[in-house]
This record gives sequence, C-alpha cells and structure tokens, in this order.
Amino acid sequence: MKTNSPDQKSSITRKDFIVKSALAVTGVVVGSQRVFGAPAILKNLGKPNSKFNGVQLGVITYSFRSLPTSAEQVLKYCVDANVSAIELMGTTAEAFAGAPNASTEPMQPFPPGPRPEPTAEQKAERAAKAAELAKWRGGASLDKFKQLRKMYNDAGVSIYAWKPSALDVKNSDAEIDYAFRVAKELGASHMTVELPTDPEQSKRLGTFAQKYKIGIGYHGHLQQTFTAWDVALSQSPYNGLNCDIGHYVAAGLDPIPLLEAKHDRIYSTHLKDRKSKANGGANMPWGQGDTPLVAALQLMRNNHYTFPGTIEMEYDVPAGSDAVKEVAKCVEYAKNALEKKS
Repeated sequence: MKTNSPDQKSSITRKDFIVKSALAVTGVVVGSQRVFGAPAILKNLGKPNSKFNGVQLGVITYSFRSLPTSAEQVLKYCVDANVSAIELMGTTAEAFAGAPNASTEPMQPFPPGPRPEPTAEQKAERAAKAAELAKWRGGASLDKFKQLRKMYNDAGVSIYAWKPSALDVKNSDAEIDYAFRVAKELGASHMTVELPTDPEQSKRLGTFAQKYKIGIGYHGHLQQTFTAWDVALSQSPYNGLNCDIGHYVAAGLDPIPLLEAKHDRIYSTHLKDRKSKANGGANMPWGQGDTPLVAALQLMRNNHYTFPGTIEMEYDVPAGSDAVKEVAKCVEYAKNALEKKS
C-alpha cells in the first residue's frame, strides 16, 4: 500500500488550507466531499458591487471627463471605483462602434465667465459633423453595441441608461429610432436627455418610447421645479424623470418631497452635493454641501424605490487625486449612508 511521506502530507495539508481559506473568505461552505455554491461565487470574484441595501448606485461617464473616455477605459474606471452600473454617454458608445467625430479625449474645462457665441465658421463645421454623424447612424450595425454590452456585463457592470446626442429637436426621426434600437442592445431601461423647452419634442420622444418600451428620463438643471416635468409625464407613460437633486438644491428647493411624490415616474436620479441657492450653489465634495444626500439615499432604501442613483462627480478634482479616486469616495460615502440606520 502506497503511503505519503511527511513532506507530501505537509504539502497536501497546506494546499487544502489555502483552498479552504480562499473559499471561506468568499462565503463558500466547504463540505467533506463537495464545495457547494462555488461556481456562482467564484464567477463574481473581483467584480464591482455598488448595490447596497437594495439601492443601486451608478455613475455617469461625465464624472470621468478629466480622463480619456473610451469604452475600455471607462469600464476600467468603473471597476477600479467599485461601480457596478453606469449611465453611458453617447460619444463613448458610438466611438466604440466606429462613429465619426466621436471624441473620447479628456474634456477641457470651460473658462470662467459666459461662453462666447460660436463664429459662423464654427457653426458650419458643427453642422457638417452633425450631418456626417447622422449619415453614419443611418447605416450603423448594432453588432458593436452588442459587443459593448457583453464586455461591460462580463466585467460586472450593467448599462442601465444611455445618453446619446440623437434625441434633440434637430435630430431626424431616423436618428431617434436608431437611438432606441441602440438602447435596447445596450440593455438600458431608459435614455436620458435634457428636459425640452418645446412640449412637442417630449411628446415626440414619448411616442417612440412607448413603441420600444424604453423610457425617457428628462434631465433638469437649475430650471427644475416640482411641476417642471408634469407636461411630459402627461404625454406618455414612458416619459419620466432623470432629476438631479444637487441642481435642485442649488435652485433653492428641497428634493425630498420631489422624490417622495414622483418616485414611480423617476427612471434615475443624479447625485451630487451643491451648496443651496442662498449659499452660492457651488459644487462641493460629498458631505460639504447642502444637498441632503444621506436623507435621499435612506429614503430610497427605506421605501424600496427601484430607480438607481447616479453619481455625477462634478466638483473640482483635488490636487494629488483623480476622478476615479473621487468617484470611489462618493461610492463609499453612499455605502456608509445606506448601511447606517435612519
């Protein structure tokens, strides 16, 4: 009968200990003959998780505007910041699919003061680029968008919203239809767009939304009021809110009643910390402004609201840090709020 030497026994014991320790860390039960649940748990090792106590936290691509924003880079930023869901902006997705004029270079900060009116030459150049992009959209294959979704999902990041530049008044019906087809391939429950000033545009988008069963979340800035979305909401059951509680506070309003009253029509909400209107409205690191972030997050948790909270890191990145580290801080701030008793 073959026996193991003392050294062989020691080696086997060490090996068993390492395997069992690794499984114990991940919460896997080790039995005498089998390891139950290991495939499902090991499959998720190393993947981000920003869902805490039932509240899904995500991030908008704009948070990484100071960095290059190719699809691969944005995915890495999400994983590094422990973000498992995203509102993906149009240029990142369309650049991956081969669209013309879809820059993923870092955004240059706007100089202080009012923005200058574009020259006639600049307007003509923009119009030409828009026409080229519209032509590309007319014949674009959806295969690259399917590939993009798989790449993100395989890494543990879901795309719950898409913010394309194809939903404006100036865009054709063909471009809008393209946007909805892409949103479907990305797995997005809704798209986001600025709240139109023309009610005919929200009616137009709402009709497409109902056709595709994909929502439109209308985003607001300082023009947000409690009733700002009412016309759009009345036009289509697929018209909803992509409210921004930081901007809402900077406009001088309390976002908690808005969330309570409109929660069943909110597709997603942007989270940022701003000073109130009375205090100047500045964007601040989380916890230093006047936005009731903790109260809002705990309201979402306690009432089991299903819409995600989208981190929009809009304050200036401190010296010695970067956008990924700052987003990670926002995730941790929100996690602490959601794990804290009310």
